[in-house]
Amino acid sequence: MAAAGSAIGLGSLWRFPYIAGDNGGGAFVLLYIIFTYVLGVPIFIGELLIGRKTQRSPIFAYQELSKQSTNWKMVGYLNVLTSFIVLSFYCVVSGWCLNYALMSLNQFTLGKTPGQIRAIFDTVYTSADLNLFWMGIYILMNVGVVYSGIRKGIEHWSKILTPALFFILIGMFIYGLTMPGFTQAAKFIFSPTFSKLTPSAILNALGMAFFTLSVGLGIIVTYGSYLKPSENMPRTAFIVATMTILVSLMAAMMIFPIVFTFNFPPEGGPGLVFKTMPILFAKLPGSLVISTVFFLLFVFTALTSSISLLEVVVANLMELFSWNRSKAVIISAIGAFIFAVPSALAGSKALFPSWETIYGKDFFDTMNYITASWMMPIAGLLTTLFIGYVMEKQTTREEFLKGTTMGYLFRPWFFTIRYLAPLVVIIIILEQAGVLNLAPLFNLMRSA
Repeated sequence: MAAAGSAIGLGSLWRFPYIAGDNGGGAFVLLYIIFTYVLGVPIFIGELLIGRKTQRSPIFAYQELSKQSTNWKMVGYLNVLTSFIVLSFYCVVSGWCLNYALMSLNQFTLGKTPGQIRAIFDTVYTSADLNLFWMGIYILMNVGVVYSGIRKGIEHWSKILTPALFFILIGMFIYGLTMPGFTQAAKFIFSPTFSKLTPSAILNALGMAFFTLSVGLGIIVTYGSYLKPSENMPRTAFIVATMTILVSLMAAMMIFPIVFTFNFPPEGGPGLVFKTMPILFAKLPGSLVISTVFFLLFVFTALTSSISLLEVVVANLMELFSWNRSKAVIISAIGAFIFAVPSALAGSKALFPSWETIYGKDFFDTMNYITASWMMPIAGLLTTLFIGYVMEKQTTREEFLKGTTMGYLFRPWFFTIRYLAPLVVIIIILEQAGVLNLAPLFNLMRSA
């Protein structure tokens, strides 16, 4: 449940719908599902395996299994750095959720048109002081959970909050079935239009698969270190992957019926869920209660992911510097708050006003893009190379077979990890970097 709680968070509920909208819908969604099962699940199993075998945090886990080679510690460092950056902008988004929960209590949609409700997010995004305040409150919530440790904190909250999430998602999805834009939304999400597929969309789909599974962040290695030998790793991976896909699709089918019913553009950006869901709530009886509960559940769902990110940083600091948990949590939280400030102020341009002019995206979008589309795929690639070519195959086999009746999966899994996954990820990265040119293939697909 802790791993599922980590995977089912802002990646599925916040990021997936707007990235799918920005990348043309159906073809992107199809690729995302394929990448999740073909690449994401094998790497997820591999990260669990590394963590369970060593019972250590990522930095030392890679070092131990590479016969104490310090070079492979860099994969662990990359995991920790990526987790830290993702945590910083995650806290900003979760702060928006807290803000919207309070706004819902104040019935902020009363007397407003759908267009006016949609425009409120632009005001929120550019409000520097509010973003800093709510981001700080959310970081304190993370500290309160992680401070008590993995068993008492993360597992306890995940067991309570993950089922609660499903109830409200199913309810909103069922209501979406009754909206005029549902048919158009279903076509947008489930009917692939390959003419809209670009190299950038393929890289984004790969990054999305890794992001929703929390692969390449060190989270799964860290959780693997808490697993017992009797745990069935392949089954866990398939269950978590299926849950993340279902929640992602359900979130999209909550949001896009609203988008098409009111003729909004599907390219809604990071604020898509905040621009659309309040419009739906305003039309429901008891909107105050439903809207407030939704955004509070959104906060707690985000919490199951962000505490995982914070736990990665904390676990590594404890092992690196022999700190106690209290010291590691407090220092990590202070660091996250400081690094989150530019993301919180991105909309107001109160800090780094020329950032977007120079880099093409504001600070928030830059951190979001480089972590999901570059750092996580590269970390995933290095993990496949590590398992496929550095770890002893016999050690890998023995650990894979522990606790599972799916021993027949070892050979195809190892083939994927050693050959298929590295090849696919390298091709996608080289295409996006401009080293390869797959344009003729895209032209062929479009003409077909």
